[in-house]
Amino acid sequence: MDNLKEKAFQDKIDQDTRIEPKDWMPENYRKALIRQISQHAHSEIVGMLPEGNWVTRAPNLRRKVALLAKVQDEAGHGLYLYAAAETLGVSRDDLIDQLHTGKAKYSSIFNYPTISWADMGTIGWLVDGAAIMNQVPLCRCSYGPYARAMVRVCKEESFHQRQGYEILLTLSRGTEAQKQMLQDSVNRWWWPSLMMFGPSDSDSPHSAQSMAWKIKRFSNDELRQRFVDACVDQARILGVTLPDPDLKWNEERGHYDFGEIDWDEFWQVVKGHGPCNKDRIETRVKAYEDGAWVREAATAYAEKQAKRKEKVA
Repeated sequence: MDNLKEKAFQDKIDQDTRIEPKDWMPENYRKALIRQISQHAHSEIVGMLPEGNWVTRAPNLRRKVALLAKVQDEAGHGLYLYAAAETLGVSRDDLIDQLHTGKAKYSSIFNYPTISWADMGTIGWLVDGAAIMNQVPLCRCSYGPYARAMVRVCKEESFHQRQGYEILLTLSRGTEAQKQMLQDSVNRWWWPSLMMFGPSDSDSPHSAQSMAWKIKRFSNDELRQRFVDACVDQARILGVTLPDPDLKWNEERGHYDFGEIDWDEFWQVVKGHGPCNKDRIETRVKAYEDGAWVREAATAYAEKQAKRKEKVA
């Protein structure tokens, strides 16, 4: 019976028919979605921290308001994604506990420090740019709630990327010190941004199955190559040099060749040994604990309203 169900399930996938929460699905499909969607949600929530540090230090009111709006958007993205994960039968409390205890991962990029204002622009250009490259195909994910959540997320991420690029464009037309700050920021964020696409296809344990189920539409290496190709001309407009001596156009491939990623660094960060891993988790745990009274008050209010409705009924 299960074999027939699995065949019918895969037929729906192959025909690009969306899978919805009440549909039958293999347990491994459900687990793969929970893993990916929760990691995505955690990344949005933890991703608020590097930029949140700069809200009070933005150079003017316009920049402050724009950055504050961006951080708020990222909080919303996390909530959309937690809600999508909940449709698979997992509780939000369990997902958050997995983040706080280190059982669940989030994007390695958010374990690097933001040390200059230029980093706010570079994160928008490179980090959000890499996120968009990853996430636009997810709008066609085989799981309906995830795909629908990604439509709004991608629209807002696109705005974030343009916002970041505009910051860098302004710096590129500024003083020599501002141009130097811009170049330094790009030097620090380029390689971690390439790591955002995950390990190379040969070392990715989940990629092939996720593509067969159409959770993902493209492999890690395919998306990474697209990202590099898109960034070269954008960097030229900014007047910055991408920190890769091996970066060059390959006429035969029709793509840019680029240097080898430091995978040892990538795995160190993923395993919790990056520059900011400890600080990021401690900050999230403290924020969760400090907000306990809000959750308790909301629960008490909901229970009180439910009792009132019972009396009326």
